[in-house]
Amino acid sequence: MDAKVRDAARRRAAWRDRTLLVGPAAGAIFILMVVPLTLMAWISIQTRDFAGGVVWNDYSGEAYLRFLFERNLDDSLSWNFNYLLIILRSFWLSFITTTTSLLVGFPMALYMATRPARWRAALVFLVTVPFWTNLLVRNYAWILLLRDHGSINSVLLWLGVIDQPLPLLHNNFAVSVGLTYSFLPFMVLPIYTSLEKLDLRLVEAAFDLYATRLKVLRHILLPAALPGIIAGCILVFVPCLGSYVTPELLGGGKTMMIGNLIGLQFGAARNWPFGAALGFALLALVLIAMTIYALRTQQNGNSR
Repeated sequence: MDAKVRDAARRRAAWRDRTLLVGPAAGAIFILMVVPLTLMAWISIQTRDFAGGVVWNDYSGEAYLRFLFERNLDDSLSWNFNYLLIILRSFWLSFITTTTSLLVGFPMALYMATRPARWRAALVFLVTVPFWTNLLVRNYAWILLLRDHGSINSVLLWLGVIDQPLPLLHNNFAVSVGLTYSFLPFMVLPIYTSLEKLDLRLVEAAFDLYATRLKVLRHILLPAALPGIIAGCILVFVPCLGSYVTPELLGGGKTMMIGNLIGLQFGAARNWPFGAALGFALLALVLIAMTIYALRTQQNGNSR
C-alpha cells in the first residue's frame, strides 16, 4: 500500500513539475496566438458594418466569397479575380525574392565559411549591419537609388548607356529588389551556419580524385548546405508574403501585395471581415505548406 501511495505522490509531483515548466509558455502561446487567431476567424464570418468594424453575431460567409466574386446591385454574384491576382502576385514576388536571395546568398555564405576563423566573425558582423538601420529608412534609400533622377539612372545617363531614365521604381522589379535586400541576411546566415561545420578536407580530397567543381558542388557542398538552404528559404519566403512597408513604398500603390490589401481592408475600406478572412487564408496557406514540408522531410528521414 505504501508503495502505491509513493508512486501516486511521485506521479503528482512529476505532473506538477511539468505544469510549472510548460505552463507559462503554454499560457503565453494561448493568449498571444490562439486567442487572436480565434478572434480573427470569428470576425471573418461576421457581417461588415459600413461605419467600421462588424455587426456582431450576424454570421455571413460574404468575406470568403469576395476572394473570387463580387456582389452586384441586384444582389447577384459575378466573377472578380482582382484579389486572386494580388494573392498570386504576392506568392510570385516571394518566390522571386527567395530564388534571388538563394542565388546571391549561397556564394556569400560559401565565401564566409571558407575564410580563416579570425575573419568569419567580422564577415558575419557585416552581413548583420543592415539590421541596425530601420526598415523604413532602408526602403527610402532604395527610392533615392531607383527613382527617375536617382543615382542609378543618373550614372547610366552620364555614361551614355541610356537616353532617358529607366522606369525602375513603382513596379515589380523595385519591390523584388527591396525585398531581396531586406531578407538576404536571413538566407546567408543559415547557409553559413551549415557550411561552417563542413570539413574542407573533403573538398580537397574530391579535387585530388579529379572531381570537377560542379561535382564538388553537387555531391559535397550542396548536401552539406541543404539544412541551411531549407531554413533560409522558409525564413525568406514566409515573411515576404506578409510584407507591407516595401510594397507600399517601392511599389507606389501599383504593386499591391496581400499585406497591403489586408491593411487597406482594416483601414480605408472599413471591411474588417474581409481583412480577417485574407489574414486567416494567408495563415492557412502557410501552415499547409509547412505541414507538407514537415511530412516530406519526415518521410525522407524514415526512408534513410
